[in-house]
Amino acid sequence: MVNLIIDNQPVSVPEGTTILEAARQVYIHIPTLCYLNLDAMKMHNQTASCRICVVEVEGRRNLAPSCSTPVAEGMRVTTNSQRVLSARRTLLQLILSNHPTDCLICAKSTDCELQSLAHEFGINTQKYQQGERATFPIDKSSGALKRDPNKCIMCRRCETMCNEVQTVGALTAFGRGFNVTVGPAEMQPLVNSSCVYCGQCVSVCPTAALTGVGYINETWAALFDPSKKVVVQVAPAVRVAIGEEFDFPTGQPVTGKLVAGLRRMGFNAVFDTTFGADLTVVEESHEIISRVTKNENLPILTSCCPGWINFLRYHFPKLSYMPSSCKSPQQMVGAVSKSYYADKMGIDPKDLVMVSVMPCIAKKYEAAMPEHSHDGLPDVDYVITTRELAKMLKESGIDLRYMPDESFDNPLGESTGAGVIFGATGGVLEAALRTIYEEVTGQELDDVNFTAVRGISGVKEATIDLNGRKLHVAAASGLGNARKILENIEKGTSTYDVIEIMACPGGCVNGGGQPYSQNRAEVIEQRIKGLYMIDGWQSRRKSHQNPSVQYLYKDFIGEPGSEKAHELLHITYYEGLVPEHST
Repeated sequence: MVNLIIDNQPVSVPEGTTILEAARQVYIHIPTLCYLNLDAMKMHNQTASCRICVVEVEGRRNLAPSCSTPVAEGMRVTTNSQRVLSARRTLLQLILSNHPTDCLICAKSTDCELQSLAHEFGINTQKYQQGERATFPIDKSSGALKRDPNKCIMCRRCETMCNEVQTVGALTAFGRGFNVTVGPAEMQPLVNSSCVYCGQCVSVCPTAALTGVGYINETWAALFDPSKKVVVQVAPAVRVAIGEEFDFPTGQPVTGKLVAGLRRMGFNAVFDTTFGADLTVVEESHEIISRVTKNENLPILTSCCPGWINFLRYHFPKLSYMPSSCKSPQQMVGAVSKSYYADKMGIDPKDLVMVSVMPCIAKKYEAAMPEHSHDGLPDVDYVITTRELAKMLKESGIDLRYMPDESFDNPLGESTGAGVIFGATGGVLEAALRTIYEEVTGQELDDVNFTAVRGISGVKEATIDLNGRKLHVAAASGLGNARKILENIEKGTSTYDVIEIMACPGGCVNGGGQPYSQNRAEVIEQRIKGLYMIDGWQSRRKSHQNPSVQYLYKDFIGEPGSEKAHELLHITYYEGLVPEHST
């Protein structure tokens, strides 16, 4: 332990602790901007590029960045001297001098950390009004991520997330002076880079330099078009996060209130993506059992996460045959809505607009892929994030706190507990195991809880006994963890039969479109807890028990893996290549 004094308070902390971390242990507030504590991944962004967190250390001439300065025995630190406060204010004003002042119409207004700091410091005039400013083109080429380099403050958080946590390597720093910014190699558009659109850079960007491409206006236009029937589907992870935008406790499920709010917005039908998750389990379990029985193309990899699939095809193209051919739950609900549901309701599929509410930015890219269409129509027309829906609800004057609890519309609104847990890391695998066990053994599974694959640790493993056949499974979240698993597969050292991978650390609950949490472990854990709470409430907790899914097969699809199932619910990618996005 190291003993020091901070603002005349004695502090004792472990060796290697920074001044910033030591100050926080005794509730001394030091403002930060570039610093980011990724506690869920046990990693920090400590570039010390903004210098907002400077402090005075007795005996040192220069002010020290507290986020990257380790404590020392007997150190005396002052965090609020005149010199410190003056330096912080000057540094913040210099950052603002090269930053756009369009706060009223900025996508991060009220969520911007730079804006919050300016308010905290009482800065209401621009001291440095004259001088050169950066001017860069805005990049929306991917249809999923929007990059505005003019709002980049060089905190380097996105680099840490992209390169160290996700190991995608799509972002790096370029230039000098006013020409410095962060972007893809050679400043190419994102669509021409190795970006997989996981959106984790968006979740940690303190300004609006990185945001999602919005589809709010397109969604409103569809809702106000009398010639269209507009249906909406809601992903599992949304219901345990959107409440945070309306002052509900973190992770509290608000499913029924959310359904009521969507109806009041004018949607003709409100469906549950969890129905698509149950459908995915049935199809994917059939595929898993087939491949395990034949002992071919193993391990089989789940295919629900488009960010992860993009990562595989960019970085491990030789393994592109391994993922399940199943579409994601989002695309399955879209495909069934524009075929089975449209036919039953007498709606021309051309007049049916499918809107998805997703926790994920990569889902925007997925919906626009040419493979995800049928008869020339996209399965999903518009994808809006949890944050976008919260804005639309507020624009409509709808406060979820005062909404009644209403139910989803059937048949695409009926679901099981297994489908709900798709939003958590390990949930897709656990849901599949509940069905695979009963399909293979012919025995009813009394305890459906496969707890070994739960939790936010990077990789979870389990072995399931299927009548003497040992099924070795694993679940990983975060693309850095996925890389380790895939490298072992390429080396031939992997012993797994089935692997679930989600791009975002913690799973979809921590997606790039969720309310901003800066990847805090306690937020991720509470959202996951909310999903398993819903799972526990359900009378049916196995996907194959969903009556509406059973009837869909009987009335329309036939058998799992049938020709009709492959036509609507499966996909063939261009091998080893992420197709170009058409905006």
